[in-house]
Amino acid sequence: MKPILLFGKTGQVGKQFLHLSGKLGDVHAVGRADCDLTDAAFVRELILRAAPNCVVNAAAYTAVDRAETEEAACFAVNAAAPGAMAAAAAELGIPLIHYSTDYVFDGEKKGPYTEDDPTGPLGVYGRSKLEGEQRIAERMGAAGAYAILRTSWVFGAEGHNFMRTMLRLGAERPELKIVADQVGAPTSARAIAEATVQLLERNLIQRPRAEQLGKSRGIYHMTAGGSTSWFGFAERIFEMASAARFDKRPRVLPIATSEYPTAARRPRNSVLSNDKFAAAFGFRLRHWEELLQEEMLHIFPAIASIEA
Repeated sequence: MKPILLFGKTGQVGKQFLHLSGKLGDVHAVGRADCDLTDAAFVRELILRAAPNCVVNAAAYTAVDRAETEEAACFAVNAAAPGAMAAAAAELGIPLIHYSTDYVFDGEKKGPYTEDDPTGPLGVYGRSKLEGEQRIAERMGAAGAYAILRTSWVFGAEGHNFMRTMLRLGAERPELKIVADQVGAPTSARAIAEATVQLLERNLIQRPRAEQLGKSRGIYHMTAGGSTSWFGFAERIFEMASAARFDKRPRVLPIATSEYPTAARRPRNSVLSNDKFAAAFGFRLRHWEELLQEEMLHIFPAIASIEA
């Protein structure tokens, strides 16, 4: 079988995908050193030369605040590169799996967002990811096999993310002020990779080329179960860490978004409905607290005795 081609091998999701993808066969992974994602023509040619069985794009420009002053680079990686991947995938007749974000919404809706809700990104990062979605749909066409998986608040035991930042700051400061009026579903990179492997195993490996993804092409929300605020997320991180004898537990204070100004605006409501994903693929991701406990286990083994 031809290999799966993975972009973003050094990122949070890419690393986990490589670790968990054994049942999918050979995975050819590329990172920044192998591929300049700001060169769309090179991206397309790389895929055509590799002629893989499937493309998984776990690469992205994710510096949300820096994107406000680096718009060209952000759009090159998050919009032009996925468009080039889609063009190559369409030419080869292979599926494309691509990750997107809750930041395509403005966060003003009351209740979980569905895939049919109007988009309205608040900043450069969100606009670039939305354009990436649009370019994929355009390049792949009505018959193209692609799945755009929108996720949110990605964290894990490795990489740069909120959980690791909280543990670092908690060891340095006696008090932390955390935004309490933005709500979403913290989703681990491990869970995203696991779900992607499961999706591919059912819809790629076990089906002939003509039936890959079948009628399931399109956009899906794929986040952990439940929801919380950044404040609630921080509180749970320190509760679990303290139970595992992490001797630095700061006082965590809730604040409003207005008290923590950033270059880029964030959506207040990032909760996404996973019903369409569950109906199409037959499973859901676990609750965010269970995923948090799993990641904390990789940092504090004693946490195994804690119930999420």
